[in-house]
Amino acid sequence: MRMYDLIEKKKNGNPLSTEEIRWMIDGYTREAIPDYQMAAMLMAVCFCGMNARETYDLTLSMRDSGEIMDLSNIDGVKVDKHSTGGVGDKTTLILAPLVASLGVPVAKMSGRGLGHTGGTIDKLECFPGFRTELSMEEFSRNVNRIKIAIAGQTAALAPADKKLYALRDVTATVSQISLIASSIMSKKLACGSDAVVLDVKTGNGAFMKQEAKAVLLAKEMVKIGRTAGKKMAAIVTDMSQPLGNMVGNSLEVIEAIEALKGNGPKDLMDDVYALGQYMLTLSGYAANTDEAKEKLKNAIGTGKALDKLAELVEAQGGDRAFVYDPSKLAVAKKKLAVTAKENGYISGMDTQDIGTACMILGGGRETKQSVIDLSVGIEFKKKTNSPVRRGDTLAYLYFNDEKKGAQAKAIIEQAYHYSADMPEKTNTIRAVITE
Repeated sequence: MRMYDLIEKKKNGNPLSTEEIRWMIDGYTREAIPDYQMAAMLMAVCFCGMNARETYDLTLSMRDSGEIMDLSNIDGVKVDKHSTGGVGDKTTLILAPLVASLGVPVAKMSGRGLGHTGGTIDKLECFPGFRTELSMEEFSRNVNRIKIAIAGQTAALAPADKKLYALRDVTATVSQISLIASSIMSKKLACGSDAVVLDVKTGNGAFMKQEAKAVLLAKEMVKIGRTAGKKMAAIVTDMSQPLGNMVGNSLEVIEAIEALKGNGPKDLMDDVYALGQYMLTLSGYAANTDEAKEKLKNAIGTGKALDKLAELVEAQGGDRAFVYDPSKLAVAKKKLAVTAKENGYISGMDTQDIGTACMILGGGRETKQSVIDLSVGIEFKKKTNSPVRRGDTLAYLYFNDEKKGAQAKAIIEQAYHYSADMPEKTNTIRAVITE
């Protein structure tokens, strides 16, 4: 078998066999196939596509390139959740302890933020002492004991995907649906959970900016997971403005804690409840979504969900006192208001630019080696559809560096758009895919 022949075959629009795909991924992982040949293959895939069987084979080949987590010693139906990333997306901080508080085993592998999107692991490290590197034994023991563990993804999971993504990122081959779906699902399948609920973001702050393409991606991933024997659901959610009112690590943790006390913003809680409903139904802890939502609301109302977050923090080495007194969390002392330039309504927000502004403040990474300032961020007072008058406060910036604060303020000012009439309201939940 020669890589040259496989490139030629795909270039001509012909499907690759299961054996050819496995050979190719194995060879690339072992560095027997050079980057220039794999780059040619990726571009051929972008032009000619992959059918459902090829996409599934690619997913399993990448899954099998490294370790596959064995969660068989954890009791019950293990459930995981994955988001394609956005601005202000702190749903895991709320959703994971909420679902676990109802007795559902949540075995969650999460990532760090990069670029304009935030990462769950960075946010959890706002709790002093919190450990995200757990042995497999400790991870399993925590899920069995308190029904939840959240750990950072290791390099041993789907290493082929890590290599391929780095190559896609510099060869303009990121946005092809089969490549995206196989990348995400190879890691999810390697994590070993029985059920997976996907939060696929769409809008100007999301990776998939067009809703139709986000739906296609969601369907492709659900199909892959179901073929692999997993229980699957995907929720397509709006990311045309920040989710919730806080962006930045400590600020988002504070908002998540408030949400677990019952004080979460509507758009954030719509997302949490939509995902949570399917986490409960897929795992058999609720007969239908109505029953599931009632259980989720009750867990927040009784304080069980907040207590479960405190349990999680303590179990992984953090100080649970910060959960009950979030004023202890580090927030930058310098504060600057962004004010409205016009009268009327907020007609839209450039969400990706807002994420970039937070990154400039120090709240995100330009490269994987960047050091994050957990204390900085943005608090929104007005979002899309809000009525405003000139001079009204739109947002507050929290920062430690005056120059960075000024740069971020200029970006946020330009990120707001105005109209004389109230724009049409959009729902946070755009689509639900279960088949």
